[in-house]
Amino acid sequence: MFIQVYNRHKISLESARMSDFKGKPLSKAERLARLRLSLSQNVGPITFRQLIVWYGSGEKALAILPELAKRGGSIKRIKICSRDKAEDIIASVEAVGAFITILGDEVYPVPLAATEGPPPFMVAKGHKHLLEKKTIAIVGARNASANGQRFAREIASGLGQDGLVIASGLARGIDTHAHLGGLETGTIAALGGGIDVYYPKENQELQDKIAEEGLLLSEHVPGTKPQAQHFPRRNRIISGLSVGVVVVEAALRSGSLITARLALEQGREVFAVPGHPMDPRAKGPNSLIRSSALLIESADDILEVLNSSLKTPLSDPAMDLFEGLGDIEETGGDIAAYRKQVRRMLGPAPTEIDELVRAGSVPTPILLTILLELELAGLAKRHPGNKVSLV
Repeated sequence: MFIQVYNRHKISLESARMSDFKGKPLSKAERLARLRLSLSQNVGPITFRQLIVWYGSGEKALAILPELAKRGGSIKRIKICSRDKAEDIIASVEAVGAFITILGDEVYPVPLAATEGPPPFMVAKGHKHLLEKKTIAIVGARNASANGQRFAREIASGLGQDGLVIASGLARGIDTHAHLGGLETGTIAALGGGIDVYYPKENQELQDKIAEEGLLLSEHVPGTKPQAQHFPRRNRIISGLSVGVVVVEAALRSGSLITARLALEQGREVFAVPGHPMDPRAKGPNSLIRSSALLIESADDILEVLNSSLKTPLSDPAMDLFEGLGDIEETGGDIAAYRKQVRRMLGPAPTEIDELVRAGSVPTPILLTILLELELAGLAKRHPGNKVSLV
């Protein structure tokens, strides 16, 4: 059974059938358990999803964590987030007028749930109904030109008038003006720090306005200060929420191009606005156009590309991604006999899990079980692109 669900899940990620990832109402106890699970030692986004898929609930996954880590070779008992700590976080979120959406609940944005390793939970403030609407991201340079800023506002307004919600990262420059253009029709700002932390400072008024008229999103607890390593993770939220990403101005090595790359990996459309070759802010979009992005000059250009996919109804029955799969030991076979073999197959360089599966020497459910155990024991690490390595 696990092989079937694993393969079906993988196929759904590749084909991005969004109906397969619709969540459901969760009890208060289950929400608390999932939050505790996401904050426990060695539980990253992919491991979190796998544990929920495998055991069907956060409560069951929490109960088995110590045993799984022990099987993986952990000497010390794995640290599980306490109930008190999780309840304190929930209280801190409510204190700033925000709420928590957890992977698997009915509020969690479906397109983001369909990506590899989505955030186990996010803190949100504002109008939650925006998470149900089609979203497009507009990103670009912080030191944007006056023309670039105006274009971002106008294109955001045009796309918004056609029913699309505008997503961006609330940075200076293009992000700011994309939000301004989308305020009237709906905009979502993904933050690199806590929902209650203003960054950059000059966007405090805009951040407050988005909280009132749009939606703020963060995978960090309130009070978290923005750090450099937070922003690539924020970028995957921006692209994951969206049906496509528009790059207006960007240097060759910039966060905007990271967002574009993530969008391509997630199966999203990437659009780029061409610029003058003498302007360094045009090098990013021009490079994207030379490789794979679609050249656009107006909102109509984007809508023409997206129109067919946005108008196509999803008639296929939804799959419950989070159905229980029973105990790991029910996969059959002597798992202990394969553990040394799997560790020999791994090394410090990331290896695609698909490659390990194709090797065929270890049954797929047993291989995935052992990888889960190793990660929980702190002996293996997940990498983007469905890869894993030994620590």
